[in-house]
Amino acid sequence: MTNLTFNEAKKKHFQTLKQYVPIVARVHGGNHPEFHEVRNLFDTIIEKTKAAETQKPDLNQEFAKLREITNNYTVPGDVCESYEAVYSMLAAIDKAYQA
Repeated sequence: MTNLTFNEAKKKHFQTLKQYVPIVARVHGGNHPEFHEVRNLFDTIIEKTKAAETQKPDLNQEFAKLREITNNYTVPGDVCESYEAVYSMLAAIDKAYQA
């Protein structure tokens, strides 16, 4: 698997994440309240990325907080594939951003 740039990861994953994140928050937020914070951080990442336009946005704080609250994107054992997919996509975007 090749390493994606942040822009490639953004193009590849943002649209799917925009669909999945609210659904996963609704379905799993009761048992996994930390996911509401994941949703808020994702919304901030989207806003900052839009505001930055063609520049690379400053998302270090958001990704650091995501890694902290998700235990480095560790998927809980009692969740659906969509939850797992969200963490996988967020991890890929984080990795691309850090590269």
